[in-house]
Amino acid sequence: DRPSVVVTYSILGAVVADVVGDAADVKVLMPNGIDPHEWEPSAKDIELLNNADLIVSNGLDLEGNVMEAIEAAEKGGVAVFHATDHIDVIEFGVSGHHENEEAVLEDEHDHGSGDPHFWTSPLSMADVVEALGVALADIGIDTGDRAAMTKEELLNIDQEIRGLVESIPVESRILVTGHESLGYFAHEYEFEVVGAVIPSLSSEAEASAGDLAALKQTIADEGVSVIFTEMGTSPDVVEALSAEAEVSVVEISTHFLPEDGMYKTFVLQLASMISVALQP
Repeated sequence: DRPSVVVTYSILGAVVADVVGDAADVKVLMPNGIDPHEWEPSAKDIELLNNADLIVSNGLDLEGNVMEAIEAAEKGGVAVFHATDHIDVIEFGVSGHHENEEAVLEDEHDHGSGDPHFWTSPLSMADVVEALGVALADIGIDTGDRAAMTKEELLNIDQEIRGLVESIPVESRILVTGHESLGYFAHEYEFEVVGAVIPSLSSEAEASAGDLAALKQTIADEGVSVIFTEMGTSPDVVEALSAEAEVSVVEISTHFLPEDGMYKTFVLQLASMISVALQP
C-alpha cells in the first residue's frame, strides 16, 4: 500500500530510487538498454502512469512516445515532476556546418531548443535531486534526509570526475560524438563538442553525406583523434568515417546503466573512458 513513483527511464530512475528509499515503490517504465527516443508504452505502462502518485520524467520530450500518456495522466490528477524544469538547460547545437538544415530545425521543434541529456552532469542531477525532495514532501512522501544525502554524493562524484579529466590538456578536450548527447558533460568539464555523426539530439535522425563530409573536414581541422560512438549510431557509418579520417573509435554508454544499476558507476565509467581515450 505504499505510494507509487513512476520514472520514465533507467538512469533517472536509479537516482530517484536513491532519494525515495523505502518511502515509496519506484517503478521504471523503460527497460534499461532501450533507446528512450524510440520506446513506446504498452496499455499496462499507461495504466501504471495513471495509477501513480508521482510521475518523474525528463521534461524536454526525450521520451517522445510517452509524453501524450504523461499529459493524460496529469490531466487526470497525477502529480508530474519534470526534471529539466529544475536545471540550467543547455541549448541545442554543436559548432560546424549542417547540410540538412531542415532536419536540424525539425529536431529543434521536436525537442524545443533545449538539450535533454542533462544526466551526464552530476551537478545538474544534484539540482534535480534537491527539487525532487521538495516535490515528494509536497505530496506527502517523507524521505527524511535522503535527498540531501544523495545530493552530497553527486557533488562528490563531480569532484571525482574533475580528478579524472584534470590530466587532459585543454587543447585535447575536443569531442566528436555519435549524436549530440554530451553537451552537459562538455560544458561542466571544459570540453568542446565540435561535431556529431548524427547532428541531432535524437538517435532516430540519420547522418547525411554532406554532414559526414563536413565532419571529416572538422576532424582534420581540429586535430580530433577519437570518435566517441554510442547507442543509436550506425556502426558501419562510424567505421567508414574513422577509416577515412584515420581516427580511432571508442564506444561509450550515454543512455543506459551498467550491470550494477548505479548512476555513480555509469557516469564515472563515461568520464574514465573519455579521459583515457584523450590522454596524450
